[in-house]
Amino acid sequence: MNAASASVGGMVKARLSVMMFLQYAIWGAWLPILYPFLMGHRSFSLDETGTVLAAGAVGAIIGPFIAGQLADRFFATEKMLAVSHLIGAVLVWFLADVADFKTFAILSLLYGLIYAPTLALTNSLAFHHLTDRDREFGPVRSWGTIGWIAAGIFVGQMLFRVHTPEGGDAAVIAAAQNAGRADAFRLSAILGVVMAIYSLTLPHTPPSKKLAGQEAAWAQALREIAKQPLIVLFLLAVPMSMVHQFYFVHTSQFLTGIQNANAGAGKFAAAINEIFGVGGGGLMTIGQMSEFLVLAIMPLMTTILSRKALLGIGIAAYAGRMAIFAFAPSFIPSLIGVALHGVCFGCFVFVAFMVVDEHTSKEVRATAQNLFNLVLIGVGIIVGSWFATSIAGRAATGDDGVMNFQTLFSIPMWIALACMVVLAVAYRNPPKVASR
Repeated sequence: MNAASASVGGMVKARLSVMMFLQYAIWGAWLPILYPFLMGHRSFSLDETGTVLAAGAVGAIIGPFIAGQLADRFFATEKMLAVSHLIGAVLVWFLADVADFKTFAILSLLYGLIYAPTLALTNSLAFHHLTDRDREFGPVRSWGTIGWIAAGIFVGQMLFRVHTPEGGDAAVIAAAQNAGRADAFRLSAILGVVMAIYSLTLPHTPPSKKLAGQEAAWAQALREIAKQPLIVLFLLAVPMSMVHQFYFVHTSQFLTGIQNANAGAGKFAAAINEIFGVGGGGLMTIGQMSEFLVLAIMPLMTTILSRKALLGIGIAAYAGRMAIFAFAPSFIPSLIGVALHGVCFGCFVFVAFMVVDEHTSKEVRATAQNLFNLVLIGVGIIVGSWFATSIAGRAATGDDGVMNFQTLFSIPMWIALACMVVLAVAYRNPPKVASR
């Protein structure tokens, strides 16, 4: 490659990296604080909160099929991104001020329909313009994680410095922080408008014609998924997604209580709050930071450990994190529990997609990946949102309305341990599919 080509390629990667940063900052601004905002500020019931969380996931299932057809057949991808993010910005701005449950649920459903497809569209646009996707996509996609971290810390700092009154008691501080979380939606909306404008400057990615036999690819993918080891992996995806959802639903509120209780308890806790802010969302970005470390050493780990062993480590990390939250709910152990997110994501979610790629034929590999993604972040999140709120949340809430986090987090801990047993007994490692 000559110097001019290298320079052009570098500019394209830089532009795609900015795209990823904005794409995930939009999501990371509000998702970690959604549950305490709904429960603490809007005073929604557990059933209502679970419905709102599930509504977004329903949109995540349906939306990609609609957007995929539009991008494949009619519109350039960058224009689809621009329109989607502009509409999404309007919807999420309204979410900051909507107090009615039904309206909030409908807007959440619409937002899921609009935003969820943009995750796949940014990936496909990046793949279209990267010359070596195996080496170049990882560094480009990592800027999405940086965007999530930046948004989370910004919201945490905003809650700490703007919405945490000095000298107030615990109830006053909690109420102020819960109300302040509305600004996270406004931040997301502003970022959405920026992303909509920026999308129009991205490299042109024209629509492609629908591939002949696309329907047959789905049928063939289902046949391949029905074999080992994919059948076990797909069966584990739903309960493990439920465990994952416990983390994203309840951890912000859990960490907020710990941070507020330890605000004046020592220099270390005070320094952590100064860096990450309060409200739980900022502190949760430690998990994304650990994700970098795990993914950085993943090439080495995959040469030493089998896929089954890596998946087992990931599930064990899920169980360990829930155990820490349940039985050691103090400041430093909780930080360790958050940091385990990198192991959870890297060793289970990331490796699971590798397994899907390795055990499907090249003709249906992308279709199989989409199916697994649908199960993991669609079906799993719908079931997990309902279970983590209406069932587990109610079981762990006392007559005084206070959440018993030991009871709450014990439930996903036992689910993860049961999944470890299923993995150990049922998962097999047949030869990889040779075709690439």
